[in-house]
Amino acid sequence: MYYIGLVIVFASIALGYSFMGGHLSLLWQPFEFVIILGASIGAFISANRASFIRKILVSAKQALNDDFLKREAYLDLLSVLYSIFKLSRTKSMIAIEKHIENPHESSIFQKYPTFLNNHIAVDLFCDYIRIISIGVEDPMIIDDMMRDEVDAIKHENLEKVSAMNRLADALPALGIVAAVLGMIHTMGSIDQPPEILGLLIGGALVGTFFGILVSYGMVSPTAIRMGQMIELDNKYYDCIKAGIIAYMNKLPPIIAAEAARKNIDHELRPSYMEMETALNEIEL
Repeated sequence: MYYIGLVIVFASIALGYSFMGGHLSLLWQPFEFVIILGASIGAFISANRASFIRKILVSAKQALNDDFLKREAYLDLLSVLYSIFKLSRTKSMIAIEKHIENPHESSIFQKYPTFLNNHIAVDLFCDYIRIISIGVEDPMIIDDMMRDEVDAIKHENLEKVSAMNRLADALPALGIVAAVLGMIHTMGSIDQPPEILGLLIGGALVGTFFGILVSYGMVSPTAIRMGQMIELDNKYYDCIKAGIIAYMNKLPPIIAAEAARKNIDHELRPSYMEMETALNEIEL
């Protein structure tokens, strides 16, 4: 959908400008584009550490490719929670140790690739099941620990959105920088005839136009989509937390899975019957 929206943005601007009698060739000012894009990329690099930039790029790519969590991912998560909880109740905590210590070799986790490929979720789940297996039995202790860790994950994720929003805010100003440089160049050609000066002034103003367009037409929508994706990710971690706390309160595995299901947004939440059908098919 992002790319469809992008096409609509550029097509609307190009067609509207053409219909009012404008010449699209005047908008082609590659040196101003170099100034704006180069300065914005440089400022972005100088403002963020390298590892954080890589995380931003990964999140942006996922957001632009519609790589959002889907209903199937939540069904996989509920199945993982139920499988581990049921195994620990019907056998023992020792029975789940091999799954927790080596999750990528676990026969349970391998059935649910959407969960296994979510490294943050795997680490979060395995770490706290491991803590419980050591002997921590107070749900309040685990609740406090998980809340702090999930909040830290949420904060780090939202920082990626903030970085993109700051870039979007900077682009119009950098467009003005390019426009000012264009006007300086124009003033050096003040002895030229009016038709030449008109082209130079028009070209200079393209910098302001381009900075605003990239900011509000590309970078800002990307940040919004990243925020939507991150909000779904955060809900996913909340589901893990809710399931573990319900399990520690001695609730049956299917009720612990139901507690996790209640934290899923209505749009993506599987029905109880869907969940029950999926869980009944599990063989341990």
